[in-house]
Formats: sequence, structure tokens, C-alpha cells
Amino acid sequence: MEIKSRRDEQSLKDKYFLIRNILNTVFIIGAVVGVALYFLYSNEVGTYVILASMVFKMAECCFRFIK
Repeated sequence: MEIKSRRDEQSLKDKYFLIRNILNTVFIIGAVVGVALYFLYSNEVGTYVILASMVFKMAECCFRFIK
């Protein structure tokens, strides 16, 4: 008898699960890099990197609403 978690069942139902995880990972990395650039290098460059990473988060939200 195989025990499946709720997360396993949800990932089987959600065909966009892998794409959403990749987009979330890109967003998180971009946000961390953007914050680091904002404080260490330039406010303007950091802001642009954070805004660019937000595009990936918005795309992930669109996939969430599609399912």
C-alpha cells in the first residue's frame, strides 16, 4: 500500500505545477539579487531587477488562475 501526500495528489492534478515552481524560483532569486543590488550597488539597478523578477511572479499567478 502506497501512501500519497496531499502535495503529491495536488501536483498530479495541476499540470502547470513544474512551470509554476520554476517561475517561483526565478522570482525568488531575482528578488534576492535585486535587494542585494539595491543596497550594495545602486538603487536604480536594484529596482529594475526587482521589477523584472515581478514579471515572473505575475506569470506564475496567471498559471495558478488558469488551472
